[in-house]
Amino acid sequence: MTGVVKSNKMTKALIVVVQSDKMHPKYKKIYKVRKSYAVSCSDSSRYKIGQKVRIVSCRPISKTIRFKVVEE
Repeated sequence: MTGVVKSNKMTKALIVVVQSDKMHPKYKKIYKVRKSYAVSCSDSSRYKIGQKVRIVSCRPISKTIRFKVVEE
C-alpha cells in the first residue's frame, strides 16, 4: 500500500494515512475512504510529514503496529 506520513513523533514508528476508493453496493457511487496505520521504521526522523511511503504487512511488532516501511 502507498500512503502519506501523518505523524513522525515516535522514535521508531510512523502514522501513515492510506486513501482508497470504494463503491457503494446499492447506489454504485465511488467514494474515498481514509485509514490510518501505525508503521514500524528504523528511524522516523528520516521521514517528513506529507511524504509518500510504501508499506507492507508484517508480523505483529506491538499492540498496534502490523506494518513496516519498504525502503525505496
